[in-house]
Order: sequence, then C-alpha cells, then structure tokens
Amino acid sequence: MADTTRDEAARALEGARPRVFWLDPEVPGHEIPEPAPTLVGDVHTDLAVVGAGYGGLWAALVAKERDPDRDVVVVEARSTGWAASGRNGGFCAASLTHGYENGAERWPEEIDELERQGRANLDAIEETVRRYGIDCEFERTGETLVATAPWQAEGFEEAAETVRAHGGTAHVWDAEETRRHIDSPTYAGALHDPDGVAMLQPAKLAWGLRAACEGLGVRFFENSPVRAIGSVPAGLRLETRTGSVHAPKVAWCGGAFPGPLRRLRHYLAPVYDYALMTEPLTGEQRAAIGWEGRQGVSDSANLFHYYRLTADDRVLWGGYDVVNHSGRVRPEYDQRPETFQKLAEHFLETFPQLRGIRFGHTWGGVIDTCSRFSVFFGEAYGGRLAYAAGYTGLGVGATRFGAQVVLDRLDGLDTERTRLRMVREKPLPFPPEPVRSLGIELTLRATAAADRDGGRRNLWLRGLDSVGMGFDS
Repeated sequence: MADTTRDEAARALEGARPRVFWLDPEVPGHEIPEPAPTLVGDVHTDLAVVGAGYGGLWAALVAKERDPDRDVVVVEARSTGWAASGRNGGFCAASLTHGYENGAERWPEEIDELERQGRANLDAIEETVRRYGIDCEFERTGETLVATAPWQAEGFEEAAETVRAHGGTAHVWDAEETRRHIDSPTYAGALHDPDGVAMLQPAKLAWGLRAACEGLGVRFFENSPVRAIGSVPAGLRLETRTGSVHAPKVAWCGGAFPGPLRRLRHYLAPVYDYALMTEPLTGEQRAAIGWEGRQGVSDSANLFHYYRLTADDRVLWGGYDVVNHSGRVRPEYDQRPETFQKLAEHFLETFPQLRGIRFGHTWGGVIDTCSRFSVFFGEAYGGRLAYAAGYTGLGVGATRFGAQVVLDRLDGLDTERTRLRMVREKPLPFPPEPVRSLGIELTLRATAAADRDGGRRNLWLRGLDSVGMGFDS
C-alpha cells in the first residue's frame, strides 16, 4: 500500500508548476499590479515604512487613516506581497498569540483582553476589506482542528469549555460528526471554531491594501532594499542602492529579513514552510469530500498539516515539514521535491477518494519564527524606529494589530495595545549559529517523536517548556 501511495503521489506531482499559486499571473483572476518605481535619489517624508508585506501595508494604511495629512512612503526590497504575505495559506485568524493555549500559558492575567482585542482586530479587517472594496475572496468560515489519532482529541472538551468561558465559540465533534462535515477516514474527532478565522486569497489582500494606500496618497518604491540606516539631524536616513529616504519616524516591517537592523537577528530564526495546490476539483470530487462549510482545517499533531478550499475549489495542502536551512534564506530553498512528495502522500492518505487528482503548483516560503511563537515589538535609534516581527506563521490577521502597536509607539501613544505585557516583553533570544540550528533540529526530531508516542514529550521538549521556548504547534 505504501509503495502504491508513493507512486500515486509522484504521478500527482508530475507537471506541477514550481511557483506560488497566489502570485501566478497565468491563473485566471490574478491581476498583478504594475510594479512601483525603484527609489532613485533622495526622498523626504513624515513616515517611512520598510516592507510591503501585510505589516508594512497595514502600517501605511492606518497611518493615513489616523492623519490624512501625514506623508507616508513605503520602501520594499522586491514587490508587494512577494514574501510571506503572498505565500501563506490564507488563514486570517483572530488570535494574536498563535492560538489561545500559547497566549494563556504566557500571559494568563491578560488572555481575556488579548482574545477581545484579537476578535475586534479580525472584525476590523473584515470591515476594511468591505470599505475599500478589496476583492480578496474573504470568507468568515471559521476553522476546524481535526484529530487524526485518539490522543489528539483528549483535550478538545476542556479546550472548548475554556474558549466559551472567555467569550469565544467552540464545538466538539466526534469522528462520525466530523466526517459529516469533511469526509476523511483519518479523523477521530474535531474542535470547531465557527467565527475566529476567515479564509482569503493572501496575495489579493496585499494588492488590495496597496491600492487602498495609494488611493490615500501613500507613495511606494519597490525593488529598493534598505542597505543601511543612519541618524541625521531630522531623523533617520534609509539607504538603498540608488537612493535614500529621510524621515523623522520609521516603521520597520521586514518580517524574516532583518537587513541592517541587526538586533532582530538574535530573536528571529527563519524556517521554511511548503505547500501544494491541486487543480480545481470536479463536482464529483467535491461531493466525495463534503466540506460544505468551506472552513479552514488543520490537524492537531505537533507537526501539523493545514488545508483549505480556494474560491474555485482547489485544495491547498501545506505544513508538516518545517525545514531549517541553517538560518539561511535563499531562492533555491523555495522548492523542495522531497517535501512535496511527502505532502502529496499525506494528502492521498487523508483523502483517498481523491486519488487520481493532480497538483498544479508547488512552493515554499520563509517564516519569521521567534521563541514565543507570536509577534514581539521593539524600538531603536532613540524611539525614532519601531518594529514588529516574529509572527511565526500566524500573521495574516495579527499584522494589523502589530502595525497599530508600531504606530502607537512611534507617536508616543498610551493605548490598550501598548499597555499589554505581551507588547512590553520580548521573547528569549536564540543562541548563535551553529547552536541555533542544532537546537531547532533536535526540537523538530523530538516533536516528531512525540507525535509517534501519543503526544508524550521527552526530556528535551520538557526542558524547553520550562524556559518558555516550548514547541507544540
């Protein structure tokens, strides 16, 4: 059986395009905006934003909404949404803390407030998408966490009660009910959140946010990586290959790319995540798996898969194989055939009724991981620069919150966001290379072993848990 699945997975991958589905201009409906000009010469502005991913786009948009007269410039190393913002699965979650459990463990005294602000943040994203007419295929479908082994479902009832006690909504399904919603022989039960996650087309959200910013007068410069930061009498000078930006305030939103902001390198570990996209399902294939709710899905193993339907009924299938390339970020790492083969096999084991399907796209992307698995904040250059980083793969929604914190700090505001201990504290830094990569590899191996051993965490993982660096998702 294993050999058959391996061969069928290899056939399903034949002819797949090695490119990001969301960013592929040959896919119908993908109207990629014209590139913004490269920065040439000296530019002066009130606020410089570095990075045209979600963090930078939200920072620019919210800055103009707060003060329409403020001049804002966005400087991007490549193109809008090119990195994580255009490569993710499109899960826009209310959680600001990489899930309730992670937040409750780290900040128990303010988890209610974190959850409240997270839900308000997701509501505000939905309202922004509507107000600016951003066609990003936004669907408030919720998410289902499925158990593929009995031990994974053991804590579902307690988790659901906790979520409900803190103002959220959660339903627990047994194996039979889970399969009525989404049909897979691997399911042993599920925890369903009907409102805390929206699904969207990630690149279209980035392009739509850029259009909204431009409509408010924000200037964009692409293909202009910032090479150096310098202090000048009026603020900071950001140097690129062919020009510079002068601004009294800088919002740094570079994700996994710290560039010249060297202090971020102690807190970030770039790891790669990979995904497949099927060709559109036929009506018969769609009926075979159900999935009428169209919610996002992830399994509850430590090394987990995430998957969802697109607007045209393709299945995105990603996750599981987190890969650390010794802290390096290189274009050739965007494709990893051995991971795609593994993911395709897992897909066919989960949905055997879809055997014979073809995958149309394969891609990977880098995630800005930090030791607490949720965004952290800081300042530099005497408070003239503020940054947010470390979203660890759950930044589609949280980046708007992060952008607001950055602006609050640059403007010297005391807000419900800046008062949070989560915002005021930093995660533990990672050790330098090669110890960092060795630790990540040991952790990934121990995590895989825990999945094989009924979820039991070995001495290494328990030690990480004790110092606040536990990895469980």
